[in-house]
Amino acid sequence: MTSTEPQARPRVEGDREQEILRAALRVLAEVGYDRLTMDAVATEARASKATLYRRWKDKVTLVIDALLAEKEQPTLPDTGSLRGDLLGAFCGMGGITDPRQLATFSSVLTAVTRDPEFAEAFRTRVIGPKIALTQRIYERARDRGEIRDDVDLEILGPALAGILLHRFHVLGQPPTAEVVARVVDQIILPAATSPTASNGPSSRPTRQESHD
Repeated sequence: MTSTEPQARPRVEGDREQEILRAALRVLAEVGYDRLTMDAVATEARASKATLYRRWKDKVTLVIDALLAEKEQPTLPDTGSLRGDLLGAFCGMGGITDPRQLATFSSVLTAVTRDPEFAEAFRTRVIGPKIALTQRIYERARDRGEIRDDVDLEILGPALAGILLHRFHVLGQPPTAEVVARVVDQIILPAATSPTASNGPSSRPTRQESHD
């Protein structure tokens, strides 16, 4: 190679890539997605902005990669019961009771509703595997005969996470393993296993009939 030939720019990979991703997570936790900039991440990582752009085209791809680097790949519990599998999936490290996961979700919550490009990437790459895992838990429970065949899994599947996130973001009550168990026992399992009323409200005995 002669001195006049341009040298290839080195790729950002390995330990340096992880340092930048961790810096992105720190900035994300501090200011949220909306106020995060490539400049801020570069400063936090002690790198140039050009270095970041050699690896990531914009902050969407950078933040998604950072979230994936932090997030453990979900594993499918195999306890033999719907209750055990749900508790295994939602409790502990990487589950919804993990403070890191809650903090991460909170930092991108507004972006999911305001930034279509980020929302699509977040739902597909970050949330998608978790949704698929939960869906598989319910499908396997149905195959075992634990839940009714007519249960709408598209409705029931997100219910547990929805309840827990509502309690956290609206009521200010962080999810705990004990709360997860209560929601599973009092809401999810009854909804999945209780028989439906075949004849509607008229199938229930009236107060007068119950005394006859």
